[in-house]
Amino acid sequence: MKRTKIQAGANSKANLKNEVRRGGLAAIAFAVVLSGCVNPFAPKLDNSPDQSTSVIGDQHTIEGVFQNFKQAYSFQDTTIYGQLLAANFIFTYRDYDKGVDVFWGRDEEMRTTYGLFQNVQHLDLVWNNIIDSTFDTGGLKGTVVRNFNLTVTFDASDIVRIDGYASFTMARATPNDIWTITLWRDESNF
Repeated sequence: MKRTKIQAGANSKANLKNEVRRGGLAAIAFAVVLSGCVNPFAPKLDNSPDQSTSVIGDQHTIEGVFQNFKQAYSFQDTTIYGQLLAANFIFTYRDYDKGVDVFWGRDEEMRTTYGLFQNVQHLDLVWNNIIDSTFDTGGLKGTVVRNFNLTVTFDASDIVRIDGYASFTMARATPNDIWTITLWRDESNF
């Protein structure tokens, strides 16, 4: 009798293992079926070709560059910002106290902007009128001078407002390419 219980127990273990294997396969099959289900809490992907509701601008246009610049600051997003800058980008401004022009390249600009984005609560950039713009006849290089207002909120008691002018030189390899900024000269007097 004892032997039958052991054999029955062994058979039960073997049956249990088979059931677990079948149950595991069933669970995997069930998971595969569920993966095709729709998550009711996830927003649907908008595959429509209409981009009029997008906050990201079309960088094939100069206005799209300025829109993306504004959105990069609003969202504090270095990915958007980085797409605006050419590989040979230069930022420059006049240090009136020292009487010299200060400049740096793309890598330092990205580090500086990342630091700004990480250390503020909010940035509000408003592009005002285009003061001057000149473009070559091939539409591959141009300069735009534009007035801006920038509000930098570090915290509720530390808000800095900057009004100034920026001169951007932009370029693209062909008329079908996007514009990128090759030179940003901050012409603001602080």
